[in-house]
Amino acid sequence: MQAVAAEARRIAPALDDGELLVTAAVLHDIGYAPTLATTMFHPLDGARFLQALGMPTRLCALVARHSCALKEAELRDCGADVAEFPDEETPVRDALWYCDMVTGPDGQRLTVDDRLAEIRNRYGPESLVGRFLDVAQPELVAAVERTIGRYTAAGIPQPKYG
Repeated sequence: MQAVAAEARRIAPALDDGELLVTAAVLHDIGYAPTLATTMFHPLDGARFLQALGMPTRLCALVARHSCALKEAELRDCGADVAEFPDEETPVRDALWYCDMVTGPDGQRLTVDDRLAEIRNRYGPESLVGRFLDVAQPELVAAVERTIGRYTAAGIPQPKYG
């Protein structure tokens, strides 16, 4: 989470809503907390927790839908629940997906391709998560590419990988 938030802080100046990006990056995986895990789908559990606290709708929606979560939710039969949170399809949304998709589970910097391979390896290609990635990969890669284009255009250099 700390590395995802650090990447969000690094690219935040390229966005009009950089502060929202950083906040969403800090909170995007809050639904993994055992005391919050009611549906066992962390984007939804995190968003509902934040909603119950009265957090802004945009923040809740960014958490609920981070990293193309709706597609996984549909495989888990909770797509309608995630769909209650609007997908804003903005540069902030793309940037949150980017931050998550270039950060490994131990905080290491990865390319999007390496991150997707790491997830597939961890869960298995035939798992629900592996099947989700088969469906979501084009959207995830596109969001990463758009974000790289935006921050590069704003004069923020590419990070070093490896």
